[in-house]
Amino acid sequence: MSQQSAPRPADLVVFGGTGDLSMRKLLPSLYLLDRDGHLDARTRVVAVSRDGLTDADFRDKAAAAVRGHQAVQVTEPDVLRRFLERLSHTTVDVGGDPSGWEDLAAVLAPDRDRVFYLAVPPMISGEICRGLAAAGLVTPAARVVMEKPLGRDLASSQAVNDAVGAVFDESRTYRIDHYLGKETVQNLLVLRFANVFLEPLWNSRWIDHVQITAAETVGVGGRRGYYDTSGAMRDMVQNHLLQLLCLTAMEPPSSYDRDAVRDEKLKVLQSLRPLEGDRVAEDTVRGQYGRGTVQGAEVLGYLDEAGGPAASDTETFVALRAEIANWRWAGVPFYLRTGKRMSHSRSEIVVRFREVPHPIFPGTHLPGAGSLVIRLQPDEGIHLTMLAKTPGAGALRLRPVPLELSFADTFSTRSPEAYERLLMDVLAGDSTLFMRRDEVEAAWRWVDPVIEAWNGLSTTPETYPAGSAGPAGAHRLIGRTGRTWYEEERHR
Repeated sequence: MSQQSAPRPADLVVFGGTGDLSMRKLLPSLYLLDRDGHLDARTRVVAVSRDGLTDADFRDKAAAAVRGHQAVQVTEPDVLRRFLERLSHTTVDVGGDPSGWEDLAAVLAPDRDRVFYLAVPPMISGEICRGLAAAGLVTPAARVVMEKPLGRDLASSQAVNDAVGAVFDESRTYRIDHYLGKETVQNLLVLRFANVFLEPLWNSRWIDHVQITAAETVGVGGRRGYYDTSGAMRDMVQNHLLQLLCLTAMEPPSSYDRDAVRDEKLKVLQSLRPLEGDRVAEDTVRGQYGRGTVQGAEVLGYLDEAGGPAASDTETFVALRAEIANWRWAGVPFYLRTGKRMSHSRSEIVVRFREVPHPIFPGTHLPGAGSLVIRLQPDEGIHLTMLAKTPGAGALRLRPVPLELSFADTFSTRSPEAYERLLMDVLAGDSTLFMRRDEVEAAWRWVDPVIEAWNGLSTTPETYPAGSAGPAGAHRLIGRTGRTWYEEERHR
């Protein structure tokens, strides 16, 4: 949904250019953009690391990363060759030998935009930005891209933002959340604000509750050391799930303009009823996966994963009940849920409509009826379940029937990967789908008291078997008001 479609020539400088994120996401996405004609012929990609690689060494690593990516099929060797010719590597020891900054300056062109992508731990972001400024590499139009996590709490997030903001103006700072690059997430705005039939129903009068789920079958793997400093609340809820909640609940912006959209998202975050004190124990659930079976394979429990202590209270699952204190959503609970080592991988938003005020047909209350499901992954699409009469004579019977929009079946063009979309927007200078500083800090203000309350509780995360639907507490959380998670209702 970039508002500037014409590619502009740029030097994209990736700090951490030989790291995991660059190899798994950035380079394959850039290759696909190049293949599909979305990169200007003069655009160059400069990987920066301390690895001391030659350009040829880095291109070999990049070629292997592109060929090994599941979304890429290299059928045209000339296209890959053209892409690799864009790539180079520069060795910079941030905080060390200053000659690396001179080497970087030598490969940057004065007539191209400069985009500095910080695919590095956030604590060194400020040092990199200061180094860029000291070396005279920050041009007036230069942009910086920051990856999550942006700190561990509000104070550390503000410290990171202050350090980067001392060099880059807020309008040139792009905080990336790859969930916002998903095709279905962007279609959520179109679904709400381009279709007149739906928006009148999008309020507490007609919606009973909303469920937002991000479930993964994978565990933490080799990231146990990092994950013990994060947990699911910081890793997923503070950014991904709250951003999805904002897009679901926001008021119509005055235009599809970056600040108009982000202003409305900020209002949602500021309207979240605080989760503090006794409400934390009542309205949140923590879980941690144990040993189990995922898709037919036996897997380790979280405490058995290498790289962390034998005992840990780190949560790998969170479910919580949020409330938005405004006129549109008063009384409508938003249930947020995320977990690792779940039975199925899926990300979805489920809008559950209220039952008709006066049923005149028998069997009006049927499992799954009256649900709008926005599937982010897998099989991106929109699924509406409504009631219809079963064909035939005799007694009138109702059954739920789906109205299905599958993006893969409906549109012949390939949907871009999330990082493709966001990288294209960065290169075009469109920050609509990126988080503004005040959004990030508003999210931390809501999340911090929950984590602080957990730290003060004597209870530990509830263990759930890997490959299950999560801890029993998550089912009690939604079940105490007579509601159920969508997948349970659907299979009743």
